[in-house]
Amino acid sequence: MQKLALLFSVFLFGQAAAQPGDSIKARFVLVIHGGAGTILKSQMSPDKEKAYTDALDTALMKGYAILAAGGAALDAVEASVRYMEDNPLFNAGKGAVYTNEGKNELDAAIMDGRTLAAGSVAGVTTIKNPISAARAVMEKSPHVMMTGAGAEKFARQQGLQMVDPSYFYTEDRWKGLQRAKHLDSLQQKENGKTGGIRQAENRDDKYGTVGAVALDRQGNLAAATSTGGMTNKKFGRVGDAPIIGAGTYANNQTAAFSGTGWGEYYIRLVLAKTISDMMEFGHMPLAQAAGEMVMKRLPALGGDGGLIAVDRQGNVAMPFCTEGMYRGYIRSDGTKSIQIYK
Repeated sequence: MQKLALLFSVFLFGQAAAQPGDSIKARFVLVIHGGAGTILKSQMSPDKEKAYTDALDTALMKGYAILAAGGAALDAVEASVRYMEDNPLFNAGKGAVYTNEGKNELDAAIMDGRTLAAGSVAGVTTIKNPISAARAVMEKSPHVMMTGAGAEKFARQQGLQMVDPSYFYTEDRWKGLQRAKHLDSLQQKENGKTGGIRQAENRDDKYGTVGAVALDRQGNLAAATSTGGMTNKKFGRVGDAPIIGAGTYANNQTAAFSGTGWGEYYIRLVLAKTISDMMEFGHMPLAQAAGEMVMKRLPALGGDGGLIAVDRQGNVAMPFCTEGMYRGYIRSDGTKSIQIYK
């Protein structure tokens, strides 16, 4: 009955409370997402739905195995995100979308809630697993963010796996770029305009990010986010995923966060850090603070998307204001939930 009540609370509020009687030191939680957007059951074939559900389950189990063995939250979130980077179902790594120039430009960030150390990379094209490059920036350099060719040179020096840009090719993403360009061309003809970045007219072009947040047995939090960005993006655009405090943030005093959605608005709202501040200084519970930002302030400004978070007590929040978000969590007792639709 306890597990049924837990799942019911998640269905209603997108939050799972810590179980009474859990030992703080024994309790651990992992939460993941695979992007948000117009994800409708009516448009999802049974085979595709199963593919996503299985992939989310595997990503959860990658991190769960580490946490169950007493491993660090940082290791768990990196492992889960690496798996999703390697899975072409998701817009990160192998499944990254294309820029207007026909390139795959990847962004990623990771953060340690214990020390507030963070690392990120942006606009990289030859690093197989950008999340591991972000961790290398955090742990093996004095910097927080590296971009483009410089980030790739650093990753190569650190012995990370590099690939030819053709590795990231997937037919579905390439066709997606052609559709976006065609719609862009139609819009330009209609409006008599040239150039510019289409966003509002084809909102799903900007979605698709993967992320993980975790609380480990030692009570430490960590967050990781990775993305291929926005289909048909131009001019070296960078979204919120690699921006610490916008799409990625972790602080042992509050919670760990990973966002997915219209990145420009997450940056403008400094969304993840704002939720953390609402918790720390406003003494708001995670569910209330996350709901206020994702369900109210984000759409009020004109953006949309979703967020996953876990606080230092093991409470989980997964709010989103789109039609769906690939998401799931698993607890130390094996309680697991994987969801796609609203």
